[in-house]
Amino acid sequence: MKLSTKTRATTLSVALAGTLALSACGASNESEGTGSGGGSGDAAELTGDLVGAGSSAQQSAMEAWQAGFQGEYPDVNFSYDPVGSGGGREQFLADAADFAGSDAALDDEELTAAQERCAGGEIFELPNYISPIAVIFNLEGVEELNLAPQTIAGIFTGAITNWNDPAIAADNPDATLPDLAITPVHRADDSGTTDNFTDYLFQAAGDVWTSEPDGVWPLQGGEAANQTSGVVGVVESTVGAVTYADASRAGDLGVVSVGVGEEFVAPSSESASAVVENSPAVEGRGEYDFAIEVNRATEGSGEYPVVLVSYHIGCIEYDDQETADNVKAFMEYVISEDGQAAAEENAGSAAISEGLREQAQTVVDAITAAS
Repeated sequence: MKLSTKTRATTLSVALAGTLALSACGASNESEGTGSGGGSGDAAELTGDLVGAGSSAQQSAMEAWQAGFQGEYPDVNFSYDPVGSGGGREQFLADAADFAGSDAALDDEELTAAQERCAGGEIFELPNYISPIAVIFNLEGVEELNLAPQTIAGIFTGAITNWNDPAIAADNPDATLPDLAITPVHRADDSGTTDNFTDYLFQAAGDVWTSEPDGVWPLQGGEAANQTSGVVGVVESTVGAVTYADASRAGDLGVVSVGVGEEFVAPSSESASAVVENSPAVEGRGEYDFAIEVNRATEGSGEYPVVLVSYHIGCIEYDDQETADNVKAFMEYVISEDGQAAAEENAGSAAISEGLREQAQTVVDAITAAS
């Protein structure tokens, strides 16, 4: 049973569409001349529906991608339902969406279902949205801190309760730390950000953080709030509070540089993209499935391991040419330099590396329709 029906996209603001439509031109000009993957070969002929659903973390980026894409393909009715990663995967598997946005790759059961849903049995998973997750805090007179993974884990388990704790002082020998209680703040809702943050703690500080990764916060204690705006709001209003959130939402709050090997690395587009590019692929996947296992315990210089990697999931072969052409053109725009720049500007995400772009291009070139 389908979980939702295809609907026309909610119209974006004229200002956003006008600004971002220009950035789509380069990508579309490139795609018009290729004629690869069984597409129509004529961008002006793209019509019909393009339906996506899933990750709310991608929503701001998706608005930018939608505006840029529809600036070039105004006759395509595009909709994206930010129902959440799990809901997006369900809609895709039920053939109620042409592609899914997901903060987690398909599990084995979902992968089998996806292969059955797609004509030809091949699927793609592209890590097209990368966002550094920052540990942010509110301390008067302190704008930056260095924290080792074990120290971060101790703070969020409640083992470290004061800002002048010896573990924090050891990571910051030149800082003046207040004698002030720590108020750790976590998400109250089921969250892809929480899933990625707890995965980082489990991999990088497993001797302190022993709970399995989960989108639902696994421990008692601390303060809880819904969604990114909720946890950031608590930290903004509470001196001594600390939380984890999309780095673009840090604002005037203090930001932690995370211990990686012998150095401390701050969240940035470059450092987040670097750890993703240097992380291994999930084993046993198909030719066009680029799901990765983020190396949270990396010791690589300049790599920031606290990242959210969100995928676009779809079919290599669709039942009809119109859907194949629309998905192909949209993915072409998303992975382009212009598309990634539009997302970075609108959502604060990290642009994918050239290596990831070249990898994704093999998927775009392969998308086709059943003969």
